[in-house]
Amino acid sequence: MNITLYTVSAFTKNNTGGNLAGIVLNADNLSNAQKQKIATIANYSETAFVGSDPQVDFSVSFFTPTAEVNFCGHATLALFYLLFHQGIISEGSYQQRTKAGILSVTLSTDGEVVMQQTLPQTLANFSIHEIAPLLNQKSEILQNQPPIEVLSTGLSDLIISIPVGLLDSITPNLSLIHDFCLLNNIIGFHLFELNEANSEISASCRNFAPLVGIDEESATGSACGALACYLYKHYKMQRFTFQQGKVMGKESRLTASVSVKEDSISRVEVGGLAKLIACDIISL
Repeated sequence: MNITLYTVSAFTKNNTGGNLAGIVLNADNLSNAQKQKIATIANYSETAFVGSDPQVDFSVSFFTPTAEVNFCGHATLALFYLLFHQGIISEGSYQQRTKAGILSVTLSTDGEVVMQQTLPQTLANFSIHEIAPLLNQKSEILQNQPPIEVLSTGLSDLIISIPVGLLDSITPNLSLIHDFCLLNNIIGFHLFELNEANSEISASCRNFAPLVGIDEESATGSACGALACYLYKHYKMQRFTFQQGKVMGKESRLTASVSVKEDSISRVEVGGLAKLIACDIISL
């Protein structure tokens, strides 16, 4: 069996950087075992598999090189950009069924993709004394920062505020993070450094998810959705531009926003641009 695998870079900045995702269209007849094999061969942080659905526009499943996950932000953006680029869909709103739920995606005429995420859930809190050693830092470094919390807008990420000037120099212990995430049912660690209010970039981010085969990721849409909710909770901010991937040489741009009704978040959206990189044939 020959499978067409598209490679798309999601959350690009001026057509550079971003995070590579694999995309397989017309995947209705593929088993989960076959999808996992393709994702392992592709070796991107996530590969999205697109199928038909009787109630919504598409059903989509997401696989890392080692496991299926409920949702992936950058692969969703890559997928809908590809559908737009291939002329399969045009500008407008669509719905995808994922294991995280039915979520809407909107395309603009310039190919920008804005995707809905699930409403935030705060799942756990951890102390600086538990987390600092996993980042190879002393606990004092994380003092006077907002709480360390597990948030999910589709996937559970540990949101960690880092003092200004320290983010790029952190070299985490990936083995310890793997074991911690496995024990606590967390996908990964999402670190951020908040910028000045007048800065073009709301926050710079880094994401580590060794549990699902990702040592570091250059753009993480789901975690940036969770971060947007975290920043509303602690700073009442609602619109964001995030930078990620700088230390990897793959600088990316992600936009995010939260809508609020009666002081509660009523909608979470993450958006960005993408670029088609390659089209390959994989033999199973």
